[in-house]
Amino acid sequence: MLIVGLILAAAAAAFHVFIFALESLRWTEPETRKIFGVPSEADAVTMKQLAFNQGFYNLFLALTTLLGIGLVILGAQTVGLTLVFAGTGMMLAAALVLVLSDRSKLRAAAMQGTLPLLAVIVTAIGVAAA
Repeated sequence: MLIVGLILAAAAAAFHVFIFALESLRWTEPETRKIFGVPSEADAVTMKQLAFNQGFYNLFLALTTLLGIGLVILGAQTVGLTLVFAGTGMMLAAALVLVLSDRSKLRAAAMQGTLPLLAVIVTAIGVAAA
């Protein structure tokens, strides 16, 4: 189960790297504006600095998780699992904040939070079974 949990954590990290790319590198592009519901390029330009910063938050959560996975693989299980749970737990918390602050963002929060939720649950079961 631990391996499945780590695979889910890696998938959650990959999704957050994708979000980073959208927010920090492709924010003003029409496809990205459509995904985030930003109606005009002028609005996107106004929001660009905030999106850029937010994208890096997503990247750092992903890197925390990936570093944790790497450390588990290298045998530093306690430190590695701590980072995996910290990274995926914060991803999940961010998804909860999103939906609790705006119910219309339920779909986005589900996309952002489902893999981290599964990673936390399955990894915890894997650790408990070991």
